[in-house]
Amino acid sequence: MRSVRQRHPFTIHGWVVLPDHLHCVIELPAGDADFATRWRLIKMEFSKALPRTEHLSDVRARRGERGIWQRRYWEHLIRDDADFRAHVDYVHINPVKHGLVKKVSEWPYSTFPRLVEEGVYPVDWAGGAESGVDYVE
Repeated sequence: MRSVRQRHPFTIHGWVVLPDHLHCVIELPAGDADFATRWRLIKMEFSKALPRTEHLSDVRARRGERGIWQRRYWEHLIRDDADFRAHVDYVHINPVKHGLVKKVSEWPYSTFPRLVEEGVYPVDWAGGAESGVDYVE
């Protein structure tokens, strides 16, 4: 991610890595909408850094693909401040949503600790209905 960011800049507003997927809210420079190149390079560089131990389908093996990533990605253009906040909240609540931790602060593989340091979230923010915070499903 760092090496791709050096060549193709973007700002990370929210990021979480889970065992089988990731979510992020990133911002590209003005006039740049090339999400595809960034994701292709991030996936490629990450995959090359791992040993080839995953099970591959016949199709992936024939194409020389790894079995780590989905072939596609989803992008969503943020509409306004409320939409931005809902998506950043969604990113950070994901480890709780998937039952990996009980509290957002327990998951170390996200931007949540940095955003706590910056005063964006309180350390005990948990998200979801139990705290009165809504998030996008």
